[in-house]
Amino acid sequence: MATMIEVTDLTKLYRERAAVDHLSFSVEAGEVLGFLGPNGAGKTTTMRILTGFLPATDGSAKVAGFDVFESPLEVKRRIGYLPEQPPVYLDMTVQDYLAFCARLKGVQRKAFRGEIDRAIGATRLGDARERLIGNLSKGFRQRVGLAQAILGSPPVLILDEPTVGLDPVQIIEVRALIRDLAKTGEHTIILSTHILHEVAELCQKVLIIKAGQRVGFDTIEGLRGQLVDGHRASLEEIYLRLIDPVSASASLSAPSSSEERDAS
Repeated sequence: MATMIEVTDLTKLYRERAAVDHLSFSVEAGEVLGFLGPNGAGKTTTMRILTGFLPATDGSAKVAGFDVFESPLEVKRRIGYLPEQPPVYLDMTVQDYLAFCARLKGVQRKAFRGEIDRAIGATRLGDARERLIGNLSKGFRQRVGLAQAILGSPPVLILDEPTVGLDPVQIIEVRALIRDLAKTGEHTIILSTHILHEVAELCQKVLIIKAGQRVGFDTIEGLRGQLVDGHRASLEEIYLRLIDPVSASASLSAPSSSEERDAS
């Protein structure tokens, strides 16, 4: 498979603090990458750099063969981006907003209506297309944000916490939408989330960062195949050991309730 995203020694400094610290990774075409790390680890900063919303201090990043810093417009044409807060206009209807986004993305006039209909259909917004976005629930606003991200069928989708703040039903719906997008094989997806179950369910590969540095990068199967204290580790155990080894050791060495009862 071709490499769709290639990041090499990417660094972002804020004065003396490194938000991203010599980060390197690659994503193959059609893969879904789970992007994990604690709050403040540098995930959002990395995604903003990849999408051209933020300059890097050093290093390189390429999307679909184009350098993010040398050819930013070419990169943006190939990326659909859903930030944590969907960039929607509350006083517009769903259809008008998507038409506005399609014009910004340069969707060809002859394909204009069909592309909006496709995005609405893919995100199951048919019943809401004439409604004001300001009157929609948070879950439906996330769908609208996802619809604008897939307009024009960009080969790369970057989704920052797409299920944050949603209720359980809305989370299931948004996950189903992402799963459907991944099944087509037409999109390479970076999915940032704090929900490990979500990563295990949707992703083939996982990137874990801490303090801007890479601490884990492997397939789901590769991470799960690691041994911790002689047993096959869960994704949760591996993540905790990489992010906070002291707490992980204490947690894993603590006796379970059944062990405590047996000991007594």
